[in-house]
Amino acid sequence: MTDYKQEQDMEIEALEAILMDEFKEIHSGESGLSTSNRCFQIKVVAQDDDEDGPITNPAQLALIFSHTETYPDEPPLLNLKSLQGISAEDLRILKEKLQQEASENLGMAMIYTLVTSAKEWLADRFSQDDVGSTEAEEAAKDDVVIPHGEPVTVETFLAWRERFEAELALELAKLMPESVLTAPKEKKLSGRQWFESGRVKGVAAVAEESDVEDEEDIDFDEDDFEDDEEEDMLEHYLAEKSDLSTHSSMRAS
Repeated sequence: MTDYKQEQDMEIEALEAILMDEFKEIHSGESGLSTSNRCFQIKVVAQDDDEDGPITNPAQLALIFSHTETYPDEPPLLNLKSLQGISAEDLRILKEKLQQEASENLGMAMIYTLVTSAKEWLADRFSQDDVGSTEAEEAAKDDVVIPHGEPVTVETFLAWRERFEAELALELAKLMPESVLTAPKEKKLSGRQWFESGRVKGVAAVAEESDVEDEEDIDFDEDDFEDDEEEDMLEHYLAEKSDLSTHSSMRAS
């Protein structure tokens, strides 16, 4: 004849030695079980497969059990309570899983097996949530458009325009022959007059043949010189060039 009481007491002693502070006896009125027999509660937290201790996880539950008269030849009475971060639906799913495992382990002490299974289920369940939240965070980061470069304001646009017009005037000046740059002021052609004379095409062709480092032609459209500011900047450059040349000639003589 099987001595169920002795087997049950031996299992209780083993669980106390293994689980220590995570294991305690509670009053049957706190258990949520329909029994007057001794009831016990085991604190269960998620277990990492790669480590010997609990992982950092807020999910915790209480596995409550009580031996029946003929345990382990029949399943124990089981109940689950959330200690932290576990929904009622998760508790229901896990309880059904543990009850199924209890039915498959009849004839042997099974409480520690059920505790291990609960830890593994918690680790799997909440690690999936962690992965999902991490992926969502990464996707959110990818959706953030980080602006690059200097923001365009009225001041930065005007500064750019001034640099552009100056560069345009200098490029045109480079195409002019030295005779134009050093001509007396009364005989000097303005940028518009020199451009409209058609001489820029011939000078550009010569410059292209003589300078092998030029990678692209500079095409000047007549519209480029319709702005009075551009013409003024070019004439100012030519005047300075002419003054420098005149001053150099006087010093040489």
